[in-house]
Amino acid sequence: MQKLIIAIDGPVGSGKSTVARRVAEMLGYIYLDSGAMYRAVAWKALRDGVPLDAEEKLTALARATRIDLVSDDGGFRVLVDGTDVTDPIRSAAVAQAASKVAVNGGVRTVLVAEQRRAAACGGVVMEGRDIGTVVFPDADLKIFLDASVEVRAERRRLQRAQKGERLELSEVLEQVRQRDRRDRERAVSPLVRAKDAVLVDNTAMSAEETARLIVFLAREREREAKAEARQA
Repeated sequence: MQKLIIAIDGPVGSGKSTVARRVAEMLGYIYLDSGAMYRAVAWKALRDGVPLDAEEKLTALARATRIDLVSDDGGFRVLVDGTDVTDPIRSAAVAQAASKVAVNGGVRTVLVAEQRRAAACGGVVMEGRDIGTVVFPDADLKIFLDASVEVRAERRRLQRAQKGERLELSEVLEQVRQRDRRDRERAVSPLVRAKDAVLVDNTAMSAEETARLIVFLAREREREAKAEARQA
């Protein structure tokens, strides 16, 4: 059966990573986290003291960086030049830096090429903010995942609390709103819903419920693709 390219886009806190990993697991697909790639570049830039507004230096850094996204029995790991940075790239500082790195056109060109190469054979679930609009405009199934800003902020607060960061909801809410503005207003690949993307609002849904809905939609697309192949 033909394996699909599934693109899941959405704003911060919409649950993209958790849902995409679960969808990939249920379908037996490969999970690719585009956001982790930008965080990886941002982490290295911070480590090496590369200014986040130095476009040419950041692009050169991205070209010279090997990023491996590894799925195994222990979970999902991110390696930068062989170093495991799975936990460090999830810090608040790296998250804020990644949103600035992501507006760099040169960096995006480098990473988009890598993302397309990784998904060339299908059987991939990729999530981010421009997967269905820029990276894979011809993806077999596009999902735009969203939730209310208050729910998204609470999810982020809980994630940070699990890492020992104690923040007031009001503080996280403002951070999420600022991130939304940057993502939607940036000149390069802004966050927008693709015209043919299915809107999934999971404000009142768990990650498991959201994943099962997307898997249902994917199975429908697989059947459609199989029928089309027979008719060809």
